[in-house]
Amino acid sequence: MSIDNDKLMAFVGQFAGDLGATVAAGNVVLGDRLGLYRALASGPASASDLAERTGTNARYVTEWLRGQAAGGYVEYDAATDTYSMTEEKAFALTDPNGPLFLPGAFELALGSLAAVPQMERAYRTGAGLGWHEHDSQVFTGCERFFRPGYLAHLVAEWIPALDGVQAKLEQGARVADIGCGHGASTVLMAEAFPASTFAGSDYHSGSIAEAGKRAAEAGVTDRVSFEVAGAQAFSGSGYDLVTSFDCLHDMGDPLGAARHVRSTLEAEGIWLIVEPAAGDTVAENLNPVGRVYYNFSTFLCVPNALSQSGGYALGAQAGEKAIHQVCTDAGFTRFRRVAETPFNNVYEARL
Repeated sequence: MSIDNDKLMAFVGQFAGDLGATVAAGNVVLGDRLGLYRALASGPASASDLAERTGTNARYVTEWLRGQAAGGYVEYDAATDTYSMTEEKAFALTDPNGPLFLPGAFELALGSLAAVPQMERAYRTGAGLGWHEHDSQVFTGCERFFRPGYLAHLVAEWIPALDGVQAKLEQGARVADIGCGHGASTVLMAEAFPASTFAGSDYHSGSIAEAGKRAAEAGVTDRVSFEVAGAQAFSGSGYDLVTSFDCLHDMGDPLGAARHVRSTLEAEGIWLIVEPAAGDTVAENLNPVGRVYYNFSTFLCVPNALSQSGGYALGAQAGEKAIHQVCTDAGFTRFRRVAETPFNNVYEARL
């Protein structure tokens, strides 16, 4: 074997970066939970200053800050031995209710990685691993990862891009939000369109219980309801709009779900499908976003699909052609991409 030492060292350097980022994920989550980012965003601080601001141990905070500085998440001033955050990093790391919040993605990652023992068995047997079988951080992290994107784009861009939907929602429409998880998307729409009614559904009972709490906290229970039901069996009919956010590719039977959606829509109804950003070929997805989604998909999306009947396992990087095909096979005759972000593609399907 002939080894090119320069290429080997370049790969070792890549490995070191990946290993550091992997271990840093836990510290990003701790930085959020302990309020370290928020406290540092208020002004430069030494380790002891930041520990005092947050009621934490100075020695732990010292090591945390050094790791954060080495990773480029915070700034270090060697002359004063103090740390700070740029406005851009504070924007991305401190506000869970803002349009960009990164710690939620790391929480989702930590929850996903807790399934390594189960996934080792699954690889050998081909068995699935249901969403409901994962660590609780998967459920909370998933919401915190995707909600900021919905907050930034759903009402402001995605709904207006649909043919005639915004006017219907303003006048009073019936909406089904399938695979709603903790109900982030359902509640956001209900808050924006008080004349309309919304029915959220998800097969995971724990998520539906949490969704009910979120709706109560937002004061929208008069026009929002939730039920435990899979996407192939949610109740109701005559919907003006059905929505599915980052969940169709997770299903073992997306075709069954699509057929059921079609049967519940009124004649001019629309299905809003939000899916992870992806190209149609592997080569198109060999990029940082594709890497994120392929790796999440091996722990979450594919095993969940394989745990269900239906014969599909699309994965998080299914791409537009695959989603279009599911809709066509289900009897939808019109399909188009209406919007996109760095993390999502948004489609409209019509009868």
